[in-house]
Amino acid sequence: MFWKKLLGDSGETLAAIYLQKNGYKIIARNYKCCYGEIDIIAKEKDIWCFIEVKAIAKPVAESPFDTIGKKKMEHIENSAAQYVAENKLGNEKIRFDAVGIRVGSGNYDIELVKGIF
Repeated sequence: MFWKKLLGDSGETLAAIYLQKNGYKIIARNYKCCYGEIDIIAKEKDIWCFIEVKAIAKPVAESPFDTIGKKKMEHIENSAAQYVAENKLGNEKIRFDAVGIRVGSGNYDIELVKGIF
């Protein structure tokens, strides 16, 4: 469990750095509400982005994005709706993105998918 949390936390940090280098402004990390958690909330130009981060060890054959199931998407959508309501963002553009990270010994690959669902 410790290694899984460490992988997840490291992945979120790598994702935040990657997003900033690619023009995103990080607004919040690990936003929690009664519906669940959103890893990163950021803005890309005038779009509010609710971003799920998935990090996996490289030997795993599946894509990091394969682990984002229907239930997880529902939690993210409901959490985003809560954030939008709390911050009065009802007229703003929003999008759901995902960052997938494959971590190996000493290196990693990052992939960003905009509008994943």
